[in-house]
Amino acid sequence: MFDVTALGELLIDFTPCGKSEAGMRVFEQNPGGAPANVLCALSNLGLKTAFLGKVGQDMHGDFLKSVLEQKDVCTDGLIQDPEVFTTLAFVELSEDGERSFSFARKPGADTCLKPEDLNDVILKNTKVFHFGSLSLTDEPARSATLAAVRRAKEAGAIISYDPNYRALLWGSREEAMKQMRSVLPFVDVIKISDEETELLTGASSPEEASKLLVGRGISCAVVTLGAKGACVRTNTSFAEVGTEKCTVVDTTGAGDSFWGGFLYRLVQSGKRPGKLSGVEAADFVAFANAVAALCVQKRGAIPAMPYLNEVLEFYRSEQ
Repeated sequence: MFDVTALGELLIDFTPCGKSEAGMRVFEQNPGGAPANVLCALSNLGLKTAFLGKVGQDMHGDFLKSVLEQKDVCTDGLIQDPEVFTTLAFVELSEDGERSFSFARKPGADTCLKPEDLNDVILKNTKVFHFGSLSLTDEPARSATLAAVRRAKEAGAIISYDPNYRALLWGSREEAMKQMRSVLPFVDVIKISDEETELLTGASSPEEASKLLVGRGISCAVVTLGAKGACVRTNTSFAEVGTEKCTVVDTTGAGDSFWGGFLYRLVQSGKRPGKLSGVEAADFVAFANAVAALCVQKRGAIPAMPYLNEVLEFYRSEQ
């Protein structure tokens, strides 16, 4: 039995890393992809995890598979396809550490995952199944994602969803809204950013957006608020949880590390999201904030994910 299984993109983030002697920008090869980032955060925290997805049978695919294996993430559900190339993302960092992206994904291997590629043994033996919206942008990955969600839910898994909107990967904002909302009826627990509230709900206020999501049957909705922390709503409670200021080096993976921290506490609790008290949900967010605060102080996504002892020390110091 796996604690958390995730499906979606596994890719290379090429992140700026100074300039060469000739004055040209140098890019650092960093493993990434939101679902994989979440799993690596969880693995660092001590949970048993598995990944479902597709990379190319190329140097980048080999590298990514080795990274997951080094993080003790099960790769039995990872397909290496010789017909497609591993997806690449080129990251631009502003002075305050915020990101913009350019993608080499036409198609990328992650969009080519098929329903028949899915590992049913893993899907039927996981406590939590997590996915994002990037696997909904193109077929056949969209159909594979929906099939996986249905199979995991039928097997009793808690369904976790992080929309993770990337405008460049959608044909239009309207198409993104349609597809990103289409999976909400299956979801038990969701994380969205304050920039995604209107896309998912039509409401601009994080408080109102979380209310609408819970009103549609989602047991627990979390809205991240950047440096301000996050808010969390259950069927019976709402809370805003702030985070301490820290030196931001790179926000890549911040939301994924946060959600890894939240899912870690959820799994450790042994509860379904609908059974959480307001105090428990707020405490889960405080812990998740600590994970994210440690992540953004380092470069990259997966390489920056903190370990449990680091998080506990930081978390306790902030209480």
